[in-house]
Amino acid sequence: MKSITIKGSQRESVGKKATKALRNAGMVPCVVYGGDEPISFTAEEIAFKDLVYTPDVHTVVVDLGGTKINAILQDIQFHPVTDRILHIDFYQIFDDKEVTMEIPVRTTGNSRGVRNGGTLRIVNRKLRVKALPENLPDFIEADITEMRIGNKMYTKSLKTDNYKIMHPDNTVICQIRTSRTAIVDEVEEDAESAEGAEGEEVPATETDDVAAVKE
Repeated sequence: MKSITIKGSQRESVGKKATKALRNAGMVPCVVYGGDEPISFTAEEIAFKDLVYTPDVHTVVVDLGGTKINAILQDIQFHPVTDRILHIDFYQIFDDKEVTMEIPVRTTGNSRGVRNGGTLRIVNRKLRVKALPENLPDFIEADITEMRIGNKMYTKSLKTDNYKIMHPDNTVICQIRTSRTAIVDEVEEDAESAEGAEGEEVPATETDDVAAVKE
């Protein structure tokens, strides 16, 4: 996983008055947890641009002028009106200890169901994973190539060699939903697929109509 360096200054005063003065000066008060004791520091608000305002995830190197701390973003508070960053919490990570982090899901492939007029619906855009810091992925790849109208993809179908997904196996990642413009798939479906169409009505064929008349 890619890493971003945040240069800051350790702070001693953590009172409300000092915190307000820091924010007025364009600084963001932060705390790193997970070590022997919490570490309070400040950094310029612009330093967090590539960490906060992006769909990607990163580990963080907090550089306090000689002291470097490896961490991940744990929590962030925004002003309810201006959306400015008010406070950020980080969690210190260690090479030999697993960490849990939310990782974005990225779909790949050209789904047959979408080509036939179905609609791809992403149910979970991020998944919690647990791994050693060096094994944290930049994203989780979900290949939708084989998905057809009515199909769902579950977490149990994902390849997770170096990390563990912290969700039940039946957690839905995405699905191909039918639409008014959808057409009937030309490839034969087996009986199981046909029965598992989740309530979708299969249009009667001309042969079915003739059989009904003979009866």
